[in-house]
Amino acid sequence: MKNMIKALALACAMLALLILPALAEDADVFSSASVADFYGSTALTGDELMDAINSFSGFYLVSTTNPDGSPNSAFFIYSCVKLEDKYYLQMGLAENQSRENLLANGEGLAVYAASPSGEADAKPYAVAGARMRFTQVTDEALLNTLNTTGSEATLFFEITEVRPLG
Repeated sequence: MKNMIKALALACAMLALLILPALAEDADVFSSASVADFYGSTALTGDELMDAINSFSGFYLVSTTNPDGSPNSAFFIYSCVKLEDKYYLQMGLAENQSRENLLANGEGLAVYAASPSGEADAKPYAVAGARMRFTQVTDEALLNTLNTTGSEATLFFEITEVRPLG
């Protein structure tokens, strides 16, 4: 009987320890990862960012969330469209996990980094660009206006927040 009580007490203690991490709050990694924008002076915004994205040079990354909550990041080129002072990312994606995540969640994070300059004083790594939060456009009238090619594979996302690279 004594051994059974000890085993039961030990099991209760282990369960209590297992529950503690589940009670911890999740961190907002987008806004709290950096406390300073180190490349704020070389950040791209507005038309300058749109033109850089549409140059099809540099580095393109899109991050989404998988159904199990794990991150999914993929390199693929997207473009940017401006309509009535708002900016939209245009993505033509094949059937893949990134597309499924975007359709399921309707949001993600895109990173554009301009290729480093070859000038003598330039840093040898990317410092110009932006991190962009985006949400899926679902309004049919807006989609018809944005989708000038009529491609059914093309997805559009409104850029809702822009931050420097680091």
